[in-house]
Amino acid sequence: MTPTQMRKLDAELSEYFESMVEGMGRLERRRALRQYLTGLLLEGERKSIEPMAGRPAEKPREREALRQRLQQCVSVAAWSDEEMRRRLALKLEKKLPQIEAFVVDDTGFAKKGEHSVGVARQYSGTLGRTDNCQVAVSLHLAGERGSGCIGLRLYLTERWASASKRRATAGVPREVKFQKKWQLALEQVDDALKWGVRKHVVLADAGYGDCREFRDGVRQRGLHYLVGVQGGHKVWPPGAQPQQPPREPGKKGRPSTRYVAEGTEPWAIEALVSEFPKEQWKKVSWREGSKGAQASRFAAVRVQTAERHVHGAPPSEPVWLLVQWPAGEKTPTKYALCSLPQDTPLKHLVRLWKLRWRVERDYQEMKGEVGLDHFEGRTWRGFHHHATLCMVAHGFLALRRALFPPEDSALDAA
Repeated sequence: MTPTQMRKLDAELSEYFESMVEGMGRLERRRALRQYLTGLLLEGERKSIEPMAGRPAEKPREREALRQRLQQCVSVAAWSDEEMRRRLALKLEKKLPQIEAFVVDDTGFAKKGEHSVGVARQYSGTLGRTDNCQVAVSLHLAGERGSGCIGLRLYLTERWASASKRRATAGVPREVKFQKKWQLALEQVDDALKWGVRKHVVLADAGYGDCREFRDGVRQRGLHYLVGVQGGHKVWPPGAQPQQPPREPGKKGRPSTRYVAEGTEPWAIEALVSEFPKEQWKKVSWREGSKGAQASRFAAVRVQTAERHVHGAPPSEPVWLLVQWPAGEKTPTKYALCSLPQDTPLKHLVRLWKLRWRVERDYQEMKGEVGLDHFEGRTWRGFHHHATLCMVAHGFLALRRALFPPEDSALDAA
């Protein structure tokens, strides 16, 4: 945003900022938080503390004083990330039109050196490779007309989580232990439900969908999921009735715990899909894009998952196997599992599945527009304070776009 645009929205911004920072310490801290949020929204290539302090302040002494205030409020002050995220989540839930999904994902931040909290050589989907980086798990609220991030938590590798000296240097709280990414995601869903966000279907890619513990965790919370999976994932085909065989009378030894189904074995998804008849594939459009209707070929059948069935793990409840096979491709390209009811229309499944990609737009805007990946501090508190304020700044842009579309407004962050 330019300074002129900021001035035009002064009253609206002031009301929004105040609703986020009210009660977050003394007047000086609240003022510094508002200044930091203003810096994130103002145009500029870098949104780290020193450049942000240099834009509104003209004299060197003023710039240094502002830099110190911003540094103190983000890297030192102990205001509550959770409380500010709670306020943001409830505001987006109430005011962002047509919210219908939680979206889980993770994003990477390339880093040099080894001193920033959580930095390690690890795989990042954002970078598309294993590299030296930080990775954070995020939770988003999404609908056809907008989306916003309401949770973001840094992932610590097992090695990082057990390194007491590095933890102390980076200020990692004692209660923070190693958790897998899917566990961090469910924890953020728990937070959202605790705050009063309504129950929504949970969308995620195969990094989460391949994990049965994640899918079961979603269902245990009374939510439905629609998640990507790999083609090698095993499922019981439609109509199978897997069960453990009864113990034979008089037979000694441990009874078999392996689940079996008469006349069939579990299939890899890609093998099962290759047997679909031609008429099972339907062309479905899910939304209008800038180049017209977005459409592709899809098929959906009811299956049960078969993870660890040879070790006595029971089959899942019946779920949808949703498959995409774009025209021109030799084989299907994407697979998903969905726990929504059997009477859910194919078009609804497809539209929800494609809603997950709103998270990519959120990341693009949070990094490109409000500087999510520009933070130069090294501590746990600083990283999460900066991330929270970026989420709040992006939330304002998301609300502004949804309620006042670009054609009616000078503001278009995208």
